[in-house]
Amino acid sequence: MKRYATLLKATAIIQIIAALIHLPSLFIWLPPKNDTEKQLFTLLDTYKFDMGLGFHRTLGEMTLVFSASLCLLGLLAGLINWHLFRKNVDVQTMKGVININLLLFGILFILTMVFAFWLPIFVTGLIVLFLGLTRSAMTKKL
Repeated sequence: MKRYATLLKATAIIQIIAALIHLPSLFIWLPPKNDTEKQLFTLLDTYKFDMGLGFHRTLGEMTLVFSASLCLLGLLAGLINWHLFRKNVDVQTMKGVININLLLFGILFILTMVFAFWLPIFVTGLIVLFLGLTRSAMTKKL
């Protein structure tokens, strides 16, 4: 039980830290380095796609929402895992929650490996690793 508890706490902390690491990307914009990047950034922030039903959004606005969603996913998962641990939820329920976490963060990890860069790949991989270790420790105790 002690190993599973330690790994679950570590997993929750890593998920929360991952969300906090991603948080600055919602507020900090890097300046363009050349004319091509300047043109790209201008288009990202000014060209509005017609999304139907009266919605007109820029790619920058859509990216902001996706970025916020990633941050909120990590925060939600970490806080739920921490809360359930603190409430001493039975192991079977925690197994189910960890399995759901593993499924979602596993899919996210694959997508991140294909479409992102090293920091999100590393952080998401660390989350999946600790979720897997937590789930493995739970199996050994039952």
